[in-house]
Amino acid sequence: MEEIYLDANATTPVLPQARQAALAAMGEAFGNPSSIHGSGLKARALMEQVRDRARRLLGAAGGQLCFTSGATEGIQTAVLSALTELRRRRDAGETQPLLLLYGATEHKAVPEALRHWNELLGLHWPVRAIPVDHQGRHDLAWLRQQAPQAGLVCTMAANNETGVVSDLDGIRAALADSSALWLVDSVQALGKLPLHLAERRIDYAPFSGHKLYAPKGIGMLYVREGAPFTPLMTGGGQEGALRAGTENIAGIAALGEVLRALEAGDTVANQETLLAHRERLALALTEAFPGLVFNAPPSLCLPTTLNFAVPGLASRLLLDLFDAAGLRVSGGSACSAAKAQPSYVLEAMGLPAWQSSAAVRLSFGAADSSELIERACARIRACGASLRAHGLTTAQAPAGTTTPAGLVTRFVVDGACCYLVADASRRHCVLIDALPAHTEQITQWQRRHHHTLVAVLATTRRTEHAAAVAALSAAFPESMQALGSVDPLGWPQGAQQIELGQHRITRLAPPEGSADASAYVLHTPDQGQLAFVGTSAMADSGSLHWLTQALAPHALLLPGHDDAQHFAWTLGQPLRPKARHAEPEALALSRERWHLQFPTSPAPLLVDVREPYEHALGGRPDLGPGIHPNNVQSVPLGSLLNALPAWLQLEADTPVLFYCRSGNRSAQAARALRRLGHANAWSLEGGLALWTAQAAPPALSR
Repeated sequence: MEEIYLDANATTPVLPQARQAALAAMGEAFGNPSSIHGSGLKARALMEQVRDRARRLLGAAGGQLCFTSGATEGIQTAVLSALTELRRRRDAGETQPLLLLYGATEHKAVPEALRHWNELLGLHWPVRAIPVDHQGRHDLAWLRQQAPQAGLVCTMAANNETGVVSDLDGIRAALADSSALWLVDSVQALGKLPLHLAERRIDYAPFSGHKLYAPKGIGMLYVREGAPFTPLMTGGGQEGALRAGTENIAGIAALGEVLRALEAGDTVANQETLLAHRERLALALTEAFPGLVFNAPPSLCLPTTLNFAVPGLASRLLLDLFDAAGLRVSGGSACSAAKAQPSYVLEAMGLPAWQSSAAVRLSFGAADSSELIERACARIRACGASLRAHGLTTAQAPAGTTTPAGLVTRFVVDGACCYLVADASRRHCVLIDALPAHTEQITQWQRRHHHTLVAVLATTRRTEHAAAVAALSAAFPESMQALGSVDPLGWPQGAQQIELGQHRITRLAPPEGSADASAYVLHTPDQGQLAFVGTSAMADSGSLHWLTQALAPHALLLPGHDDAQHFAWTLGQPLRPKARHAEPEALALSRERWHLQFPTSPAPLLVDVREPYEHALGGRPDLGPGIHPNNVQSVPLGSLLNALPAWLQLEADTPVLFYCRSGNRSAQAARALRRLGHANAWSLEGGLALWTAQAAPPALSR
């Protein structure tokens, strides 16, 4: 499947002509620009040509413009320069402002640099965030009030997550009567916005080449004429003593070719075309996902950026969905994507919590063709169709589109586990340890499967259980009204067991006979016993000895809280939360290692832990020769508990290889199976993202 890259705010591919320019520089202008012989002079001439071109594009005829490794270095240099000057003024006895201000939606590189140098230089001045409104724009009235006490003000030209363009002229006016130095992070503006640096009193403006088709490792820093400057790196006096270190001529040459393309207008689309591209993508999104909301007004944003959220759909789900369709998008800043946290940018804008935690950013390149945008729109619509086919939309899916329900489905929010046990024949289900936070996931499940709730059980008596019942009553009023009389833990009054087709659930109270706690045992004809033991799962097996009276030795115990993603354990292998970060031996296998490590029988079992809606878009991957289709299973991570008993019955030498999109979910599954006793469990290194990016895998000889 063709990859369509829509994460240009994170980075961009390198233009072919920029790659050629870098190679040419390495081959023909490889001299040290500080040398005075011919090779050095050729390299210096190239460097100065690029600098002159940058000055023309940025409207920066005066001031200093030095080449850096990127925006982070430029920000650090600018902050160090400003704070060093402010300290000098203080030490000279001048009346000094104390405040260091930055935009609340600023890239983390800026406030972190402020705090770092503020402490390292021994200033200890207050560092405060400039508030923004719900549209993401700076509160100019607040800034105007604080400006007289400010020593340094840091704002963005355009936000990397939302694309919101700052009112730079308004900020300039707010600082008109202030002596504060002004840093403008201009990374996202290059090639998209006119900056007119000479016409504004911007003191420092850092840029990064890889955000606009140049390689990583090259950037620029503009310093206004007369603005204080302290080098971050000193040594050989390169760059007019602004930045020591031999210049990256290959990177500069590549950046110069990008700047040439911008100046000529023959590669990057104009504003009108970019706006048309964004409008087509926005239309495709709203058609694919009814109820979608844009987290910032497009009219105030870069023409290449859309940040959105879909009610009822987590950003993780949407990212997996888009990735399965070959669309590369992100959940926000690439620098913090690995942290599963709501967007601080959207929180600063005062957006509802569901929007900041469900946000997705789509950012296309200024050189992307109309044909690519059209293909992207078709893929987006296919994503919406896949969700509708699997009942994962805000609308109730028709009965004919329901998908088969597994016996046990696990929902997890912030480590808290809720279990849904389903009888697919009669379309009945039981919930165990549901919290209000699980309601959204349960509602999604219900849209897919159309079951009737027959019990909502809790393992511990607590206020969250009552709140969950109230939330579920609002979501499923007819089902909840039919539950009848129940005790405080939700167990039907007078019932000995709850029947679910061939399966049954019994109640197991602790030996003290407390009415405030209970465990529940699911008895199945083919999977043995599964015990839902609630938060007592975090205790050592010594406190659960009473369970041995009622459970088979290999019964699976399911916790009520599972931060470490253990999924289940047995009485013979207790869960030890204090050691939860001590991972077992390496379990990630590359295709080559898989081939070498298991060259003979028994045949491996391959397990795809992706969701069905991902399969519908990406299909089954080509796993190479030697893999029989009968040895490939599809078991979504949320339904892993249904398959664990059968896998634990496999011969000890039967290898089980889990795979998913990135390798994260498959690693969780492999660890769970290993902890339960099957040591021959593995995860595909890098997931399908690396598998499909490489050449066809070698044949597996069996």
